[in-house]
Amino acid sequence: MAQHHPAPKQIRLAKDRRSLHLVFPDDAAFDLSAEYLRVFSPSAEVRGHGGGEMMLVLGKERVKIVDVQPVGRYAVKLVFDDGHDSGLYDWGLLRELGERRDEHWNYYLGRLSSAGIERDPEREEPPTPYDVLSSPGPAKPE
Repeated sequence: MAQHHPAPKQIRLAKDRRSLHLVFPDDAAFDLSAEYLRVFSPSAEVRGHGGGEMMLVLGKERVKIVDVQPVGRYAVKLVFDDGHDSGLYDWGLLRELGERRDEHWNYYLGRLSSAGIERDPEREEPPTPYDVLSSPGPAKPE
């Protein structure tokens, strides 16, 4: 049986649309960046269909959240300006992403580093995501 997680008592999108502020009934509060939420999307595109390693999503340093849509009483759907809008962020996932943000973010940065990729917050055009486990990655210029 699925565990019930209380809904946040406040969900606020920052004016610059680059972060989501959440406050839960126990007053635990989290500011989650759009980039973080995008690279840890619960969508099949990111999480995969078989429960294996997550896709390594690249180039989302400047992504914005353009819409936050309630889904029943258990989740929200986030719409990003890169067109990504699949995956439902249920209350338990949002709480977990808040509580374990540093751990998750360090894991993500470690995967980037292992793939020889550097984050570039000034990047204009985000590249398409690829799975570094099954893709050779971008070709190196000769």
